[in-house]
Amino acid sequence: MLSRAVVLEAPRRLSVADVALRDPGPADCVVDIEFSGISTGTEKLLYTGAMPPFPGLGYPLVPGYESAGVVVEAGPESGRKVGERVFVPGSNAFSEVRGLFGGAASRLVAAGDRLAPLGESQGPEGALLALAATARHALAGHDLPELIVGHGALGRLLARLTVAAGGAPTVWELNPDRMQGADGYAVTTPDADERRDYGCIYDCSGDVAVLDQLVLRLAKGGEIVLAGFYAEPVAFAFPPAFMKEATFRVAAEWSPDDLSAVSAMLESGALSLGGLVTHTARAQDAAEAYRTAFEDAACLKMILDWRASA
Repeated sequence: MLSRAVVLEAPRRLSVADVALRDPGPADCVVDIEFSGISTGTEKLLYTGAMPPFPGLGYPLVPGYESAGVVVEAGPESGRKVGERVFVPGSNAFSEVRGLFGGAASRLVAAGDRLAPLGESQGPEGALLALAATARHALAGHDLPELIVGHGALGRLLARLTVAAGGAPTVWELNPDRMQGADGYAVTTPDADERRDYGCIYDCSGDVAVLDQLVLRLAKGGEIVLAGFYAEPVAFAFPPAFMKEATFRVAAEWSPDDLSAVSAMLESGALSLGGLVTHTARAQDAAEAYRTAFEDAACLKMILDWRASA
């Protein structure tokens, strides 16, 4: 069985090509993908070759972990049914290329228990379920952020989840193109913010250079949560952190519970994914779409449309 897929042949060398899929097992589903998202965090690092050593990393590979589509085959042990619209967090079912994370393709084979149902009303936004789950994972069981650094897609989802939980965060953003779109929280620049007693700061920037500035904005005993993905070694000046008795916490990837929780919030209307998809492109135009996603600051989220490639 073949699938059209985005293939990173080497850093900065990308094509859309036919790739072979392994045969599905009894617990697997075959999903025809409608939409897949481009991550400006991990995928950008894969694209540029800046990704730190990571299990399964190597070229050629199929990137992506944000896909939404329709089940066209359901194994008897998959727990799914044909015709069901689902979110697919990638796939490693390619026989000739690596699947890290394997979601940017027209057809995928994936275990049924890894799929999450999507409402019929979910269009391209359905591919953002993992990003919402990532934001929820950073928050779950911890203090709500008083300050969020970065008003990109992840920062907006963190802010929306915080507001839904009763918080009212401040968000820092330097890019004028990303200052708009807040609902229930304030967006400002660091220079315009005089506060120096934040109890909990979530950094979505992925920029290690900002950490020393964030330490200075903490209250004594405050926490900085690293919610982005950092290509460079994380470092900070020790004396200010010592004086503040600062805590640093790393937020890892989402769990199935996070996926279920945000799915329920979307269904109930407690969370919206609206306004996050700013750009769409045909899958065959993936090379240009990836450049736009990584280089155009006005692009919050780029979605590839696979419907003509299935």
